[in-house]
Amino acid sequence: MRENIQTMTELDSAKLSQLDEFIELQKTADGELVTILHYAQELFGYLPRDLQLYIARNLGIPGAEVYGVVSFYSFFTMRKPGRNIISVCMGTPCFVRGADEILRLIGENLDISPNETTPDGLFTLKDVRCVGACGLAPVVIIGEKVFGRVVPEDIGAMLNSFRDKREEAAT
Repeated sequence: MRENIQTMTELDSAKLSQLDEFIELQKTADGELVTILHYAQELFGYLPRDLQLYIARNLGIPGAEVYGVVSFYSFFTMRKPGRNIISVCMGTPCFVRGADEILRLIGENLDISPNETTPDGLFTLKDVRCVGACGLAPVVIIGEKVFGRVVPEDIGAMLNSFRDKREEAAT
């Protein structure tokens, strides 16, 4: 099936093989498209147009059907995320304790808005509904690291710790 895609240069062929195997296992299940899209996003990190078309052709469905599902569900993303996803919880306890200000200040610090990625590809900023850590409100998650009871003074150090990791990897 891979020969049908002409511009898949960014997509790893080993990952496409894994996706092919997964699609074969799912083809007989009801609602397989959402399951396949979740798996594909897990593999690739996002669902670019070419990957959506690849999945559509593999399933024998119109590309518009795949795009419709991807664009409808907020879990799916069509843009390549940054290396570090910053999720600011906007659930009620976090919001009441200033999460909106934390989100605004992180965005100002990085010069991006929610759902955008920094030009260097290091950070993507997201506002999320609830992370289930209400006792730590307001909560910010960067990658796998949870920061609780965040105050504006914490933001610079939080971000710099991830910037420092990038610099250490480069040396």
